[in-house]
Amino acid sequence: MHTKEKTSSVIIRFIIAIIIAAYVLFPFFLLLINSGKATSDITANPVSFSGASFAQFADNIRAVVNDPNFMFFTSFGSSALITVLSLVLLSLFGAMAAWVICRNKTVWSTVIYFTFIASMIIPFQVVMLPLISTFRDVGKFIGIPMLQSVPGIVFAYLGFGGAMTVFILNGFIKGVPYDLEEAASIDGCSPEQTFFQIIFPLLTPVITTVTILNGMWIWNDYLLPSMMLGQNGKVMTIPIAIQKFVGSYVKSWDRILPAALLAIIPMIIIFLIAQKQIMEGMIEGAVKG
Repeated sequence: MHTKEKTSSVIIRFIIAIIIAAYVLFPFFLLLINSGKATSDITANPVSFSGASFAQFADNIRAVVNDPNFMFFTSFGSSALITVLSLVLLSLFGAMAAWVICRNKTVWSTVIYFTFIASMIIPFQVVMLPLISTFRDVGKFIGIPMLQSVPGIVFAYLGFGGAMTVFILNGFIKGVPYDLEEAASIDGCSPEQTFFQIIFPLLTPVITTVTILNGMWIWNDYLLPSMMLGQNGKVMTIPIAIQKFVGSYVKSWDRILPAALLAIIPMIIIFLIAQKQIMEGMIEGAVKG
């Protein structure tokens, strides 16, 4: 009887897992099959295979890549540059800040830490307009354009992504034995050497997790780049470029969907390659936190 109950439980959980997987993968299924259709077939019946073909898919992809308004390679390069710079700075400065906050048990470190946490609660819509005016004024003051520029949006991502990065890394660092740092100090290591030679290598699993989470957000983000870079600026990311296919009265679905597919493929590949490291980082961060 016990074996039958156990078998039934496994079957039920398996069925539930299949249902959840189907629910999660259904949008991707729609994106994939409709990327191989003409606009008329997409609007006629988006959930059917009718009209879908590999030849049409190849034609749609070629049309997207060669479209002068979309500028696939330029927008792809801009997205890659912004994402990589933002992730490098977030990982480096976030780890530094989390380490200092965690190891300095003072009132100020506690206040700064809870300021980071509090900033995660504030909706982006609240700071949209002040953000643009502030960045415009800062750019005029320092002589470096902060709007419609890569440095400006990277700096913005550093601010918006810093809170979550510090929060996750801080929980992980709490589990790192302080004896390692004391031993390094006795051996003559400076604080900088201790961080880069002892602490930072230990953070690799959780930094991988944070990098993937931030990377998916930054790569797919539309609202912040559209505000800071503009719709027709010199710098254009993939999500902004896709908007070029959306008109007031006509939407080129046979361009929008293949372009969206091209945009998400890099993140899917990276996630599949690094999923083991992501899970290890989340588990270790939860246990050590």
